[in-house]
Amino acid sequence: MLLGEAAPRPHRYVQPALARRPARWERGASGPQSGHSGMPPGPARIAEPAIPMRLGEAQPRPHRYVQPALARRPARGYRPRMHGFAYRHGSLHCEDVNLQTLADEHGTPLYVYSANTIRDHYRRLDQALGSIDHEVAYAVKANSNLSVLKLLVAEHAGFDIVSGGELFRVIKAGGDPAKCTFAGVGKTRAEIEYALQQGIYSFNVESEEELRYLNEVAADLGVIAPAAVRVNPNVDAKTHKYISTGKSENKFGVDFDAIPDLYARAAKELAHVKLRGLQMHIGSQLTSIDPFIEAVEKVAPLATHLKVTHGIEFWSIGGGIGIVYHDSLDSGGSGWWEGKPEGERPLTIAQYGEALFPRLEHLGLKILLEPGRLIVGNAGVLLTKCLFEKRGKAKTFKVVDAGMNDLIRPALYEGHHEIAPLKQPTGETRKVDVVGPICESGDFFCQDRELPDFQPGETVALLSAGAYGFVMASNYNTRPLPAEILVDGDTARVVRKRQTLDDLIAGES
Repeated sequence: MLLGEAAPRPHRYVQPALARRPARWERGASGPQSGHSGMPPGPARIAEPAIPMRLGEAQPRPHRYVQPALARRPARGYRPRMHGFAYRHGSLHCEDVNLQTLADEHGTPLYVYSANTIRDHYRRLDQALGSIDHEVAYAVKANSNLSVLKLLVAEHAGFDIVSGGELFRVIKAGGDPAKCTFAGVGKTRAEIEYALQQGIYSFNVESEEELRYLNEVAADLGVIAPAAVRVNPNVDAKTHKYISTGKSENKFGVDFDAIPDLYARAAKELAHVKLRGLQMHIGSQLTSIDPFIEAVEKVAPLATHLKVTHGIEFWSIGGGIGIVYHDSLDSGGSGWWEGKPEGERPLTIAQYGEALFPRLEHLGLKILLEPGRLIVGNAGVLLTKCLFEKRGKAKTFKVVDAGMNDLIRPALYEGHHEIAPLKQPTGETRKVDVVGPICESGDFFCQDRELPDFQPGETVALLSAGAYGFVMASNYNTRPLPAEILVDGDTARVVRKRQTLDDLIAGES
């Protein structure tokens, strides 16, 4: 057995969909945004860190049994609830918890995550590939909070890591290093040694130079390093240039045509590397199936060739399925999806599985998926309070207490986040810029957008903030990092405390 090789698992059990009674936010005869039980919700119950098994949480499962593909195929058009956020009794809720209660209790800015949304997205993607031998390896960089990782450890997820620090987090959350793949173009010697000592499943290598360096480090330790080379298929993902990774001009991976010779040289010359797989990832926030199909169809013959000639055992096809940012709140219910014309509906998990299953099922390779944003993106919001309204000749500004240091996506990517008042709006809107307190003109969350006319002192939610939100936050302008809350049904608990001023200077002299 190679260092980092997982022990064989004869079966993998998937909890039947009907075995879990949905939380109240998932039920309701009149649809996902109905009044549910008809009773006003009580205040959030703040729990201690140690919590019992709750509704919607997976039971312990030692093995994984996969039903036959035809028995598990989702019905076409079936669209379960996308996330746990909805207005109930005039107030925005996360699952069964009133978000205003959390803002009052813990202050703002405040990140809030829905545990059942995370579980649901993971389970649906896990089921999408049916009977194919596969593993969903969550991309830790999207949201690395320990409690989020613990949810996925309980689901028996794998993990896609990009640093030694992320591996450390996975281990602290109870994750198995033998279910981790280590990606990234600039791994240090210390990180490689740490990963080898912990016994990870595979290094995803980005260049021949890195592969040779990995061999050198492994030789010094007297071990065999499991590896997969990342192939760049030169497929246009048609996404933002900063998150496109599968074109020849991107820094990621090895040119498609160079892969066979590289594997042949490695097999002859690198005695301390075992090439056990092939990896690719073409980009993030893809809302069409076409780039995925193009990449899989182009690379599948190469994967088959490497299986025959070098005995590789897995093919990681990456992640990249996009989420809904525009109309995020409405997309939580099936009615939004059913009302969209066929050509305007974003890519769904079911469509992804239906398109890729027949292209992967006969390869005889374990398929790894590496989703991040898909699992946690719509599972989180950032709560922020309006401080002032500033009216000028050209614009009206709503100044809030969150800044680009708390959520940088709008400033960095011009990313869109829907902004929803916690008090359900009555219809009056105004064109405004929503801006933060940072001393930068780029510190904004939207510009010239028609929004409900929320007032100073009221709290709003920046939706779809569960991915690349807190993990990209900083202390710019010497601002403490916000707290994070995890909601599970009617229970809310602090999973990261708000930084204090003393925390800001700890370690300095």
